[in-house]
Amino acid sequence: MSLPPSPVSSTVDFDAPGVQHGHLQLPWSRDDSAWGSVMIPVTVIRNGTGPTALITGGNHGDEYEGPLAILEAARTLTADKVSGRIILIPFMNAPAVSAGTRTSPIDGGNMNRSFPGRPDGSITEKIADYFTRVLLPMADVVLDFHSGGRSLDFLPFAACHTLDDKEQEARCRAARDAFCAPYSLQMLEIDPAAMYDHAAERQGKTFVTTELGGRGTATPETTAIARRGLRNLLIHTGILQGRQETAVTRHLAQDDAACFHFAPRAGMLDFAVSIGETVAQGDLLARIWPTDRTGAEPEHVHASTPGLVMVRHHPGLIRHGDCLAVLATELQHVKE
Repeated sequence: MSLPPSPVSSTVDFDAPGVQHGHLQLPWSRDDSAWGSVMIPVTVIRNGTGPTALITGGNHGDEYEGPLAILEAARTLTADKVSGRIILIPFMNAPAVSAGTRTSPIDGGNMNRSFPGRPDGSITEKIADYFTRVLLPMADVVLDFHSGGRSLDFLPFAACHTLDDKEQEARCRAARDAFCAPYSLQMLEIDPAAMYDHAAERQGKTFVTTELGGRGTATPETTAIARRGLRNLLIHTGILQGRQETAVTRHLAQDDAACFHFAPRAGMLDFAVSIGETVAQGDLLARIWPTDRTGAEPEHVHASTPGLVMVRHHPGLIRHGDCLAVLATELQHVKE
């Protein structure tokens, strides 16, 4: 059975030449506005012939480097430097961005666990459906910015996935390397089924994602990485004129699920290692102290595998089952 049309409409013409700033408009009837809308800002830059790049940030609402890079690109890029089309969407999950939360305050939807979406579903599912059926089919290359939000802190990396289609995987890897983050990761996902990443990859797109810090904020350093990487990727695809900026990048891989370490109990975190350190199998990563009594032994969490500490839990308190740390294997150094 065919799906009904998307309820999302656009105030921009994706096929028109030049630079357009507008919105994706999704009806949202609520207590304070019977005929209200969710308004998602969008910029389209088109000139001549060439590939289409779909650039997104704000998939989660508490991650800021991507939106900042996209906002600057939307203000500064001009059509005369473009061959093809660039679609810039800084606030993919606009309700979550406005609230500064990972998930939507409207329906609790996690955008990156809502694909392929539904045109007759929740607000988050309707947005995901529009990306799946309208925006992704337009794109040749997709860049989706992420960072750790309020709960995680990452080494700044660009990433791609291992794919069954090795030609597609090679395209994704080349685009990831062109981004030129301090770290480049062959990434393993622990919950991939309903992710935007895999919706794009299932359509054969060249897909790159990032994790550029976290702790619920952005720094000058991580924002600069995002801005440089966005420009580099557009130049790599042939859409934007210019010369790529190179830098040192370290190549990492996640070999299996053992690289993920989860809290075996709730409590107060006492890390024994810092992000960016290399550990051996069995090394102490952290102790978790109880918060309901004194005089008790903490729970010790040891590395299940050797590797580089690429992500750690940020808040001082952790719940049972939360991700505590993730390790990665270093493959090589690539010099500037």
